[in-house]
Amino acid sequence: MPGVVLIALCLGLGTAAYNTSSNILFITLSLLLSCLVLSGVLSWLNLRGVEWRLRIAPPLRAGHDTVAGLDLRNGKAFLPTYGLGFELVARSTDDPAHQHAESTVSAPGAEVRALLARADAAVTRIRLDLPGRLDPRGEGRVEWVFKPARRGRLGVELAAVGSLFPFGFLRKDIGTEVRADTVVWPAPIEYRRHAIAGARRAAGDERVARTGSGGDLLALRRFSVGDSHRLIHWKASARTGTLLVRQFAAETAEGYSMWLRTDADVWVRPEQFELLLRFVATLAEDLFRTGRLVAVAVDAEPLLPIRRGRDLELWLNRLAVAEPAATAAGTHDGLSARQDLMTFAPDGARGVAAYVGGKKAASA
Repeated sequence: MPGVVLIALCLGLGTAAYNTSSNILFITLSLLLSCLVLSGVLSWLNLRGVEWRLRIAPPLRAGHDTVAGLDLRNGKAFLPTYGLGFELVARSTDDPAHQHAESTVSAPGAEVRALLARADAAVTRIRLDLPGRLDPRGEGRVEWVFKPARRGRLGVELAAVGSLFPFGFLRKDIGTEVRADTVVWPAPIEYRRHAIAGARRAAGDERVARTGSGGDLLALRRFSVGDSHRLIHWKASARTGTLLVRQFAAETAEGYSMWLRTDADVWVRPEQFELLLRFVATLAEDLFRTGRLVAVAVDAEPLLPIRRGRDLELWLNRLAVAEPAATAAGTHDGLSARQDLMTFAPDGARGVAAYVGGKKAASA
């Protein structure tokens, strides 16, 4: 808006100076145009040599605060940088395999407006200003705290970098191609457990050689994201110079394998399907923390054994982008023979239930 006002003012002064042949008006117009040119040159110098990098700290969850950080560095040797502004945009992105061109030429006006409204609702924008100045060879950081509205693929991009230097009322923006793509996990949900017969146990409370929460030390491994700090073996970590965590043998062979079927003819309500994914994600995390999650699968996809935190992250990433399948899942050779198989089905018109051996184990 200030730029439009200045352009209109220049046109007005130029017209008045030409009609009146007033030297004072010509001088005023020259000074105004010189200030505009000087402002552009100084803004170019202000932005020159500045580098930025966009970082997002995972994991991201729907409805939970997420931090997107912009690391800045002034590469100039002598000149500081002032008055920077950054326009950040977060938008949900579809799977490229499901994207297709659509025409709105023949669509009614109300339908086009509805499509545009949905597109705007999926986009979050903000403009952040750099507090203070960025010294020569100095570094800084700007953070944006936002909440992803829903699960799925999310793209955060730096749409533009602007400068208000030197006068503070004209903003000069340049576009960027800095972008970070990630996925948003389903939000946790409260659920109810039901009393059923426990999973099959080895005779005599036998301990087995797999990760669990028993009392026998199974092995030491490198620390990974998601491990409890209470499991760190400090003496071994000090000797090796690397964080190591303890893995305990499971007290029994109790464990569950989860099979998620996404048949579209079963999950006909979108809100119920979203509840299903939130329920499966929360239940999987709870079972993993207690060492009782053995393997997972979606429809007829390959079986994913769960042995470490990274495996659980891959499973949550898969749940984040899951969609109802048009064809029935059928049977899964790697899971159908398991005795402690956990499956999911609608529970009434709005709920979801987990079943083990034909009995309801939990519901949400």
